[in-house]
Amino acid sequence: MTARPRSPHPNGDRPIAVVGATGQQGGAVARTLLARGTPVRALVRDPDAERARALAAAGAVLAPADLTDEASLRTAFTDASAVFAMASPTPDGGVGAEAEHGKAIARAAGAVGTPHVVYSSVGGVERESGIPHFESKLEIERALLDLGVPTTFVRPVFFMDNFVRFMAPTEEHGTLVVRLPMPGDVPLQMIAVVDVAAVSALALLEPQRIPDGAIEIAGDELTGEQIAARFATRRGLPARYEQLATIMLDADMKAMFEWLSSPPAYQADLAATRRLVPHALTFSQWLATI
Repeated sequence: MTARPRSPHPNGDRPIAVVGATGQQGGAVARTLLARGTPVRALVRDPDAERARALAAAGAVLAPADLTDEASLRTAFTDASAVFAMASPTPDGGVGAEAEHGKAIARAAGAVGTPHVVYSSVGGVERESGIPHFESKLEIERALLDLGVPTTFVRPVFFMDNFVRFMAPTEEHGTLVVRLPMPGDVPLQMIAVVDVAAVSALALLEPQRIPDGAIEIAGDELTGEQIAARFATRRGLPARYEQLATIMLDADMKAMFEWLSSPPAYQADLAATRRLVPHALTFSQWLATI
């Protein structure tokens, strides 16, 4: 599957609409665009929420919208020069809800003639991984293409930021313990969310920089044992790596970590990522920011 030809350079007088602007990726994209002086229309569910008000204070125009309300998406996308979008599994609806939300984004963008969508998907989405939350993103990619929406797909690998959210090391008897459900000697490609935002902003502002219409991006590649060593250096404590069993994981996460445990899994070109974003963080550099 290949993406459609790139759209023209966005009109600087018209805003870029950012879906999920109060979330992790969307918020980072919105802030990156605002820092570059680009008008941002931030799609938010609650304009009075703290993160929404912070975006407004930074210069974004807030647009109330919900992924379950396609009319609100059409309104928010109208007259935008481009759209950044993504969807995620929900606690109640899982990957099915993600697929429906992404397809709603695609239909809304197609309905109003959005000139260009940058969609944040996932590395390996096109390689028939069988991972549920990869397959839902593939459904969304296909919907965008089938509807003829000019789209660039940014496909990030494993987020470094997971190590401060879901997989933070624990300190046990003076030793840091890093745990993942994969062997400690298998390399894992990773990227910082700020660099996903940097690549996405570049794709929005200079779409010709990604001429193939899709790119898998990574900032570093380390084994679990090397990740533990980087934490040891940063924290000034001894560290070790332990492999978790996958038996306690849900089917989605189990499928992902089994896929990651059998290289090649992610296949990002780190040099290509740095040609787009020369300052893309290594894992050690990312650790220095937290």
